[in-house]
Amino acid sequence: MSDAHLPIEVLATSVGAARLALAGGADRIELCENDPQGGTTPSAGTIETVLELAHARGVPVHVMMRPRGGGFVFDDDERAVMLRDLRTAVRLGANGVVVGVLTADGQVDRDLLAELVELAEDRSVTFHRAVDVAADIQVAVSTAFELGCDRILTSGGSPTAPEGAAMLARLVHQAPAGRVVMAGGGITASTVADLVSTSGVPEIHVSARGFQTTGASPSPPGMVGVTAGPTDAWPTNGWPAPDVDTLAAIRTALASQQMR
Repeated sequence: MSDAHLPIEVLATSVGAARLALAGGADRIELCENDPQGGTTPSAGTIETVLELAHARGVPVHVMMRPRGGGFVFDDDERAVMLRDLRTAVRLGANGVVVGVLTADGQVDRDLLAELVELAEDRSVTFHRAVDVAADIQVAVSTAFELGCDRILTSGGSPTAPEGAAMLARLVHQAPAGRVVMAGGGITASTVADLVSTSGVPEIHVSARGFQTTGASPSPPGMVGVTAGPTDAWPTNGWPAPDVDTLAAIRTALASQQMR
């Protein structure tokens, strides 16, 4: 597969964001909510609506299974919620699910992951960037593959995928045949071509963060904005969404690399 046709998965955190991801040519959508918390499970209504939009374009949707932010170690109640949410996503027609479950000592939660994979039936299962905070990323990736995940989303254990390119290359090399190591985290049009060339990843995951405003809407007293991250502030009259121009620039950068 040439770099020009390398699949691009795009993060969407709402129906509107999914529309923009599709307009930007997403090859697959990862659907979640609460991006500032690293993503949580979207509502059933959001899942169903995005599936209708994406499937009309022939684009698969993978749905995040995470009952809350704040880490990847879950108690019995949260585990039960994840299993119920996964059943719902499968029933609604999700093409895949995205999970990340660890134990308190930083290992993959083998029991919970095995349950999730079994309930996913024939759907694709991605183990997300929880591997980047595992005690040993290479062991975590091997375990996730062993238990039935067919894709790993990772930055190579670094803050961004470009910084983790060397580890990504090692993970690609260790992946069993037919399994995918997908790079995600801090990928931009200026870094994507070198990242793919250096690491050999066969897929990338991007957020292409932009912001859609909903018109003039005065903030409630004492609520100037909502903190989205260490340096970002989201006004109360809008919402985060992929930027179509940024997605186009990423595709152009990949195409240019392929033509060299």
